[in-house]
Amino acid sequence: MVLTIPLRNCNPTQRMSMTKANWPSVVIALSACIAAPAFADQALASAKNCMSCHATEKKLVGPSYKEVATKYAGQAGAADKLAIKIMKGGSGVYGPVPMPANTQVNEADAKKLAAWVLSLK
Repeated sequence: MVLTIPLRNCNPTQRMSMTKANWPSVVIALSACIAAPAFADQALASAKNCMSCHATEKKLVGPSYKEVATKYAGQAGAADKLAIKIMKGGSGVYGPVPMPANTQVNEADAKKLAAWVLSLK
């Protein structure tokens, strides 16, 4: 029996055939493809120094990413609002410590980071 599985999270046009002999490799490949976007965006957050003040699950200098995701959950335009805050900074939303502007983050990266943060609910 051969099962063809589309790898939507890696490449929508790529397909892989699965047989009894190679199913462990297919499972590992699928797991890597599904987890890759989260790791890639966490790597981007690290590269842009976001992780100096924020962590995924606990407050550091700024709020945790999960706290941010909860605050913005269900809001129309949340990703765009958050991307702007990532680039321009903000204050007063999570306490007295302001978030400085992140001039090293361009609009495309800010949108990727915002989408990743909002996915962490």
